Order: sequence, then C-alpha cells, then structure tokens
Amino acid sequence: MKFTKMQGIGNDYIYFNCFEETIENPEELSRRLSDRRFGIGGDGICLIKPSDRADAFMDLYNADGSRAMMCGNGIRCVGKYVYERGICRRDVLKIDTLSGVKTLYLTVENGIVTAVKVNMSAPILEPAKIPTTLPSNLKQKIQANGTEYEVTAVSMGNPHSVIFTNEVDTLDLEKIGPALENHPVFPERVNTEFVQVLGPHEVRMRVWERGSGETWACGTGACATVVACVLNGKTERDVTVHLRGGDLFIVWDKETGEVEMTGPAQFVFDGTVEI
Repeated sequence: MKFTKMQGIGNDYIYFNCFEETIENPEELSRRLSDRRFGIGGDGICLIKPSDRADAFMDLYNADGSRAMMCGNGIRCVGKYVYERGICRRDVLKIDTLSGVKTLYLTVENGIVTAVKVNMSAPILEPAKIPTTLPSNLKQKIQANGTEYEVTAVSMGNPHSVIFTNEVDTLDLEKIGPALENHPVFPERVNTEFVQVLGPHEVRMRVWERGSGETWACGTGACATVVACVLNGKTERDVTVHLRGGDLFIVWDKETGEVEMTGPAQFVFDGTVEI
C-alpha cells in the first residue's frame, strides 16, 4: 500500500490516500507503523477520505492507536496533500474532521503550497464540554506526581491543559507527562502544554500529547496556549508560538471569537508498505 510521510514543524504523520486505498483496522496499523524503530515512524497515521460535506475528511490516529478528534499540524499537511496531489485544486479548502469542518487558506507559489492558515473555530471554555470535572477552566490547582500545578483548561476540538512555567527547556516530560495526561479530572485524558511567556506577542511551548507523548509541535496546543495566555492576561491576541519543531502564528480574533493558525507543511517522502 502506498503512503506519504509528511510533517508540520516536526509533528509527523503517515498519510494514506483513501480516495484510492481502503484501510481496515487503522488502530492497529497506527500502532505498528508509528514505531520509530520497527515501523515507518511518526506521531500516528492519517487517512484522507472522501466527505459528503467537504473537500476531504481527515481521519487521524495517534501512535497508541487512539483516534484523534483534531490536529492543527496534521490538517495543514492534509491541505497541502489535497492540493498538490490533485484531489482538489483550490486555494481555499474545506476539510472535515471529528471536530467539524475547518476552512483552510493556502498560500500557493508556482503550484507549491508554502503555508496554510486554518480557521480552528472558537475555543470551548465550558468545563463539562472540554471535558473536565474542574469547577472552572481558569487557574485550577491539581496534584500530579507529588507536585501542584496550576492549569487553564481549553478545548480546541480536543482537550488541553495549559501550565505556565519559566523552566520549559529543563522539564522532564517523560516523567510528568503521563501523570498529567491521565489525571482523573480529565475523563478523556488531556494534552498538556508547558508555556514560557517571552513577551506580549511571543511564547515558548513544549507539549505532551495524549496518545503520542512529547511531540515536536501541536497546532491545537498552540491555539489553546494563546487562548490561555489571553484569558490570564499574559499576552495580546496575536502571538508567535515557538515549538521544538518550529514556529506557529496564532491569532484569537476578538470580533469573531475564532482562532486562526498559520504555519508550514512539508512532504518528507513517499513509499509503499505491506499491510
């Protein structure tokens, strides 16, 4: 079966064109192929499927086989794939996801997609809908591994917990990430962002993603981070987020209430795999 490896600032997935291919048991396939020693290697797999209400449907599975509701870096790669591989040659695309239909605005130069802006919709701030059992989404204290953390919870179609710190680079995420991901106040597990504020328009972020561990980037996490920054009075609404794999530019529009994310997407290689 043919596949394409793609990455958005280091957040890498294995993509399958399901306009042409049929895949059974994607959960097991994602676990097997995502292994970086015995498989192709990636943060998961993405099936690009037909949709009856959009140009394509993004069906994403994490490295542990769990299904992802939404992925900001993944959807930019889907936009590039859909355009450059001829599924739909428009510079404004509608991509269906488990979190609804998202609009993508492609920057195209000589037939090549160099950047993608995604309307990520409005953040969800109501605790029950994030979901979390915390009484509020703002400045809530939780214990994990014997340490107290103050979290701001935000959903961008998937749940996020944002923690502000001045020690982003020295954190032992392999130790603290799993305890936060599986904390009982988040019944569907949670992605956790550790954020250092550098200025009113600039932050640094590391992320522990549910189902994948630490990844080099998380688009929905960058969006949740900026929302949390604004809610806590730490930044303005237009912020460059520095991640391990590169930068994303995030704007939380005050008028519409929607979040826009702009960043790159790249092909890595094409191949075939026996499944």
